[in-house]
Amino acid sequence: MDIKRLVLPPFILLITTLSLAQASHPQHAGEIKQAIKKLNTLGSVLYFAAHPDDENTRLIAWLAKEKLYRTGYLSLTRGDGGQNLIGTEQAEELGLIRTNELLAARQVDGGEQFFSKALDFGFSKTWDETFHIWGRDEILADAVWVIRKFRPDVIITRFPPDERAGHGHHQASAILAIDAFKAAADPNRFPEQLDEVETWQAKRLLWNTSSFFQGSPPSADHFLMNIGDYNPFIGQSYGELAAESRSNHKSQGFGAARQRGNSVERFEVLLGDAPEKTLFDGVETSWKRVNGGAHITQRIASIDSAFDMEHPEKSIGGLMDLLDAVASTEDSYWKEQKTAEIKDLILACGGIWFESYAPTAKFAVGEQIPINTAFIVRRPGIAVAVGDDLLTFNELHEQSSHFTATTITQPYWLRQPHGLGRFVVDNQADVGRPVNNDAPKTSITLQINGKALLFERPIVYKYTHPVRGEVYEPLTIVPRITANLGQKALVFNGNGPKTLEVLFTAHTQEEISATASLQLPQGWRAEPKQVMLNFSAKAEESVSRFTLYPAEDPSLSDSLSIVLQYADSAEAARAIQSITYEHIPKITWFPPAMARLTKVETGVSATRIGYLPGAGDLIPEALREIGLHVTVLNEQDLLSGNLSQYDAIITGIRLYNTNQRMSHIQPRLLQYVNDGGTLLIQYNVSGGMRTPELGPYPLTLSRSRVTDEAAPVTILNPDSPVLNYPNNITDADFEGWIQERGLYFVGEAARQYDRPLSMADPGESPNDGSLLVARYGKGNFVYTSLAFFRQLPAGVPGAYRLFVNLLAKPKD
Repeated sequence: MDIKRLVLPPFILLITTLSLAQASHPQHAGEIKQAIKKLNTLGSVLYFAAHPDDENTRLIAWLAKEKLYRTGYLSLTRGDGGQNLIGTEQAEELGLIRTNELLAARQVDGGEQFFSKALDFGFSKTWDETFHIWGRDEILADAVWVIRKFRPDVIITRFPPDERAGHGHHQASAILAIDAFKAAADPNRFPEQLDEVETWQAKRLLWNTSSFFQGSPPSADHFLMNIGDYNPFIGQSYGELAAESRSNHKSQGFGAARQRGNSVERFEVLLGDAPEKTLFDGVETSWKRVNGGAHITQRIASIDSAFDMEHPEKSIGGLMDLLDAVASTEDSYWKEQKTAEIKDLILACGGIWFESYAPTAKFAVGEQIPINTAFIVRRPGIAVAVGDDLLTFNELHEQSSHFTATTITQPYWLRQPHGLGRFVVDNQADVGRPVNNDAPKTSITLQINGKALLFERPIVYKYTHPVRGEVYEPLTIVPRITANLGQKALVFNGNGPKTLEVLFTAHTQEEISATASLQLPQGWRAEPKQVMLNFSAKAEESVSRFTLYPAEDPSLSDSLSIVLQYADSAEAARAIQSITYEHIPKITWFPPAMARLTKVETGVSATRIGYLPGAGDLIPEALREIGLHVTVLNEQDLLSGNLSQYDAIITGIRLYNTNQRMSHIQPRLLQYVNDGGTLLIQYNVSGGMRTPELGPYPLTLSRSRVTDEAAPVTILNPDSPVLNYPNNITDADFEGWIQERGLYFVGEAARQYDRPLSMADPGESPNDGSLLVARYGKGNFVYTSLAFFRQLPAGVPGAYRLFVNLLAKPKD
């Protein structure tokens, strides 16, 4: 085949992640048939909650694919503050994973995904604490913006606006939904938005209640809807679709079984009038709602009735005429929505496929990227041309072009440093978007049966994996040089120096040079302070080593950064980090090349540590920072290895929930304690325990927690060995903690346990379940719900000092 060399129309920047739209497009004949029916439905609904996983995937699937409404989910946060059950990523990286898990879920259930700038700062017990940290008006403005842009006829909350929501974020989301329902229609609220959007009044606001919520029994006032339908066009019920959608929340361990049969949802009116027959009572959802649209209903009905499942290409003529008719209507919102749907249907009916891809996954800012775009028309009798090239039926055609990389593909909400409660988003148009609007994308005009239609495609990289087959990755635009630090936090035990390794990597095709300088806080010094970098090829690497000397009086906020001085400019260096899981697209982002500097004055109580991983944390790496030798153990090591070689054994977070073999492993661990070792168990949750025997003496877990990281800590037993050897633990050791004190505290426990600490969130009763210690045989058993898995990787000095104490063997 003759491959033409030409330049396609100008490139448009759009999405950073994989070449997947938010909502799935029709592919097979059943989906095409359903999508044609959807053209006659002009209604929209917005589901409103706080986190990834809060959404009702069954209801979203039913609304989107049974009722054919435009359906969206506004998750106020990206789930940054939760725990990760599939890896060690936390904070921003966990938010990136969960953003993509939500997009994967929406691909299945047919919804669209939106976010506010709110940051998931961890568990919050009250709505007022949540608003104090988020900023109530700031997040309300985001919700109003999404409503004014999306224009939902009905808004549905997952949670009630009271204590039954069970979580401060949950309750706050319902309160914001109520406020936003009113404010979106008020021109005096956030008037600055009205230059870009119009006010919008939704018909009603409903709470999607259930028996899940305490104090919410069935009521005669509840509106009931059976959504257990089976959809023959897609060959599944909505319970089956919901399970597939929800199972994409893998970082939260939310794999779900497929449900079949009747399923009744309950709704309670929060604002607006009550529905009597359908959720959309009183809402016109046909083309009658659009001026000049009444005649379109019959056009669509004709296309629907004439649709030939074996020859979908016969519908293209009618769809082309329909496109012209829709273009003549006055409602810009529905004109835009239905035009996009019709164009997708034209492609589906014609079996027209095309995509744009680059030869490698990464290119540097400023480079010209060669792009190949492949086309094929897989149904006969359709005239499709690209420029001067007429595409031959069922033959692949390719064209070449280029793209100039102008900016790195950094997630827009991570471009600026953020505070505790919300991200910084400079561009108002980005608010609500799940991913960027400015990643590489091609703009392609197809002449289909003589009519010019414009389409856009993200530029991707694809390769063939020997096991997974064809794999797609987003095209990533990277800095010219990246700087990856060996540690996120450098922990100095005393005044001795430490060596910092920095991996510098060039990403340009051409030779490039720069000077890399360390920026240090007052009192800290480095040798050398700067290095020269000279690279002659792409992907060339250079490791530089700096000797760092701590300050005499460091602060808890000390950190270092790196500046790169090029011939033409200077810029703060960025690292490059990739996150790879098979259920979501590969994620590449560029955190600042920074590290926290911490000075810890701690003795050493144990040197050889065994670590049994749980749900995923970075404790082993953190302990190595202070010179401890940590060996990661497996089941075989525990069952048949020589455990006496370890001064202490630590279990990872939620090990007793995630490891199904714990009933076999636990006796061996307790025997290790009895023989003289120290066993330190980090937090678990009460549900789904794999063994009833957690400690040598009875103890039970509760759901109690202390979410305020600055909550006062009371030392109940100053003479407790774990508070005195090798470090004397004082109130100062609980300063500078992050996100939370602890979670899932111990409730009832046998008298053999010492409970040396007590703490509480403001206004609550003291809780002494964060740390329990007991002598068992010759050894020490320690159970702690303190959030060490957050504190140690962040370099919190007092957390290190206390943790070292917990590893000590008992003194006779």
